[in-house]
Amino acid sequence: MMRRCFVAILLVLCVANAALGQSEQKLAAKKAVNQGTLFGVGSMILTDTYLSPLEYNGLSLSLFYERLNATSLFNNKMLLQQQVLLQGASTDNPISNAKTYYGNIDYHLHGFYPILNANSFRLLGGAGTELSIGGVYNIRNSNNPAQLKTSINLNASLMAFYKWKQLTLRWQITTPLMGAFFSPGYGQSYYEIFVLGNDSGTIHFATPSNQRGLRNYITADYPIRKVTLRAGYLRNYYRTKANNLITSISSHQFVIGLAFESLSFGRRDLLNNDWLKSVYNE
Repeated sequence: MMRRCFVAILLVLCVANAALGQSEQKLAAKKAVNQGTLFGVGSMILTDTYLSPLEYNGLSLSLFYERLNATSLFNNKMLLQQQVLLQGASTDNPISNAKTYYGNIDYHLHGFYPILNANSFRLLGGAGTELSIGGVYNIRNSNNPAQLKTSINLNASLMAFYKWKQLTLRWQITTPLMGAFFSPGYGQSYYEIFVLGNDSGTIHFATPSNQRGLRNYITADYPIRKVTLRAGYLRNYYRTKANNLITSISSHQFVIGLAFESLSFGRRDLLNNDWLKSVYNE
């Protein structure tokens, strides 16, 4: 009788240990999600010939959020990156007697696949979409004081990582390949476009011939206790030419903020593991 009880207990322990081992393997297979929030400050050079033929220069500020996580695509090798950039600027004309204000929200969604993995160096190539909406406002103009800036694009991107001791360096470059953007004609009012409906020729198919863009992003990560200090350089350049109008927006910014990594669990993970508790449960 005692022997049977002992054997039964051993079987229960083996089954429980196997189940726990499978759960641990599944959890171990989960890769951390890297998230960072950065504040940027720098300069902007702005030209919009719909509003003024002059070049405006001034201060640029931004708030930048980034999320990078692994996916199950391509044998768990693909990384998914999301970036949200909120940027604003106050610029002056060459003699500082007129101002132009700029504001924009930019969203990137890219997938990256590893190209090279050699010791401390990793190189990844990717592509994705970009959605941008914002505007430019010139306080000196009375008839047409503002210009809408909106576009949607298919982007190509390269990203590289290099780890040196506790420091992780990252470089990423992104450029649009094709898409569409909005631009009115010279002297065409927004009342004419949106109220009277004379909007012909305001949406343009974008190629490198009429739209050029570049985002150069360099960061250095250094861990401090439970968070990571992230600092770097953010370069944004965007130029369009349509309807005899030229728009050029160029900014250089120093960015600094905090990043952290966490495990992401779904509802099924919470239900299948007693030691995982949701904040929604008592």
